[in-house]
Formats: sequence, structure tokens, C-alpha cells
Amino acid sequence: MINRAIIIVLDGFGVGELPDASKYGDTGSNTLKGIYNTCKPNLPNMKKLGIYNIDQIGINEKEEKPIGAYGKLAEKSIGKNSPVGHWEISGHITNPGFTTYPQAFPKEMIEEFKEKTGIKGVLCNEVGSGTEILKQYGEEHTQTGYPIIYTSADSVFQIAAHEEIIPVEKLYKICEITRKILDKPQYNVGTVIARPFIGTNKENFERTYNRKDFESNTFGRTMLDQIKEEGKEVIAIGKIEDLFSKRGITKSYHTKGNEDGIEKTIQEIKNNTEGLIFTNLVDTDMLYGHRNNVEGYSKALEYFDSKIPEIIKNMKQTDILIITSDHGNDPTTPSTDHSREYTPILIYGEQIKPNTNIGTRQTMSDISATILEILKMPKLENGKSFKDEIINEK
Repeated sequence: MINRAIIIVLDGFGVGELPDASKYGDTGSNTLKGIYNTCKPNLPNMKKLGIYNIDQIGINEKEEKPIGAYGKLAEKSIGKNSPVGHWEISGHITNPGFTTYPQAFPKEMIEEFKEKTGIKGVLCNEVGSGTEILKQYGEEHTQTGYPIIYTSADSVFQIAAHEEIIPVEKLYKICEITRKILDKPQYNVGTVIARPFIGTNKENFERTYNRKDFESNTFGRTMLDQIKEEGKEVIAIGKIEDLFSKRGITKSYHTKGNEDGIEKTIQEIKNNTEGLIFTNLVDTDMLYGHRNNVEGYSKALEYFDSKIPEIIKNMKQTDILIITSDHGNDPTTPSTDHSREYTPILIYGEQIKPNTNIGTRQTMSDISATILEILKMPKLENGKSFKDEIINEK
């Protein structure tokens, strides 16, 4: 009997455009294929699990007898960012979506932000890449003390501040106030993001791992709520706690990058817990996808792949491992935003049938439906379980 699920989300790791990608400006996006064609990453362990056997993957590297089950997931939610992706994995489909601001934020929103936070002025209020915006406005920020406000193709209100000008805890407090403002229906912003940075000038400004996300708490019931209420552990690693507004979680660890996240995951796998370990590995998205750094993304995938044997070695007979993603972020396209793509799913465990293709799933919520059925817990509204396709009953 399986009594614990381990989900590892490689943030921004898509495997090909969704049918509605054109509505998001993402026609032609394929994160894995773009990286493969550019860098040929060495991913022997994901290959063994079946990554290249996924339907229409577009890469001629199939494993003859994969040791795991594999497939791909469509995103049914409106949007293409981490909150809606993780919520959908967990059983909540976001529809309608949050409001985006392709022309930047309206004057009344900025004025209310200044009034409620007590800040006298803001810089930027544009749509763009965070790293480029730091180059443009970072030095002016250090001179004026005004925070840098910007957005992207996602529904995000990002607040960048130098850690020596606006200390991190003060920036978090500003974000908490902002979160309450932007919960108003007329604004309907999905995520407020604290973007602390360091450095002395535009040539060396650098964002830090003190980033913190303040999500809308409008998402519905998820498998995290369900598992916790059944008295089992829900262990959140990386930005999972922020994405779920601390809801449905029994223990959490914030991390400083993928290496830290992987090590904390392995340590938790070693413990004799029952329930869920839920990990987000953010570097593929934050450091490489958004910066169109194909080589860095490729190396991050190789590093994760090299740790899979250690992850598997420490798993119990009663564990199931699911490797997946929340959206795409193709570093080989001109865009530096997330991309609307299918996400991969690789499944492994001693009770999982090897070489099993679960095909193309209609929603990421199939993951939560499957986990809840395996753990013998009440199902949620969304998702269709693939338990019977993957469990070896022998």
C-alpha cells in the first residue's frame, strides 16, 4: 500500500505548446525541445523514467523499457504561472483568470498603493523583464528610496527594492498591505511579489533568494487541505508555502535554490512520514527561463537528473514519486515570460508499473485525483485518477 506521495515540480519545464498557446502569444514554445536542440543536455535518469517517450515530445531519444510511467498534462486553468499551475496540480482549476495589465497599472491603483503603504513615490510602473528593469531603475531607486513597481504577461504586482534601502522585512510588510489592496474585485491581481536585490550599480545588481510571493487566497479546496485534515503530513519545500498562502501545510522549508531544495527533499524522504512531500525547484524558471539562459537551464536539468538516483535510493516501498511542472518557460524564444505548454509527468515507485504511457491528460488535476485515490481519501471535484493505469497490484 502506498501511503506517501512525493511531488517535485521543475518550475517552468514545459514539453510543447498547448492548443490555445496562440492566445497567450506562445505559438511554437517547447521548453524541453528548445533546450535539447541547443545544448543536448545529458539526462540519463529522466530518460530511464520515460521523459523522451512522452507523446509528441519531438525528440528522438526514446528509452526502450522505461522504469516508470510517463505522460503529459494540459493546463485547464486560465493563466500560465506558478500559482494557477500548482493549484491545478492540487485540484483547483482557476476560471475565470486573474486580471493582467499589459499597459501597466492604472493611476488609481498606484495612488491607493502609495496611500495605504505610506510610500511617497514609485518608479517604473511598466511591463518588462525584471533584470532589465533593475538596470534601468536600480540606481535611481538607491538615490530616491522609491520602490520599483512592474508587471509582466502574468497577473503580478512586483515590488523591487535594494535590501540596504528597504530592508527585506519592511518590503514584506509593504507586500502584505498591497495584497489586501489588490484582492479588491476591481483589481483582481493574482500575485504580489517581493523582489529584493543587492549590488552597487546597474552592472552588478542581482536579485536574491529573499523573494517572497503573496498569493491571492481565492483558490478553492485542494488535496493539501484534504491530506492535512485526514491527519497526515503535508511538507512544503521551496515556495510551496507561499503559493498556498500557508493553507493545508503541516511543515514548510524555504530554500535557497535547487540544490538546497533537493537536499531538503531527500532529508524529508528519509523520515518515516505519511501523506505528501511537495517540492518546487525554482531555478529553472527564475534564474534561467526568465533570462533566456539556455545553457544555465540545461545545466540545472542535468544537476537535478544527477540527483534522481539518490532520491530513488531513499524512497520507501510505500512511496510514489511524481516529477512534473507548473507551466513552460522556453528560454529559446524571444519572450522572457512563462509559456503556455503541456507539462511532463514522470511517475516512479516500487508499486508503479514500468513502461506505462498514461497519455495526454486533460488537466493537471489528474495528479491530485490520483494521489487522493491512492491514499484512500475523499476525491475533489476536478481531475480524473490514473491510479488503475499505474499501480502494480501484484
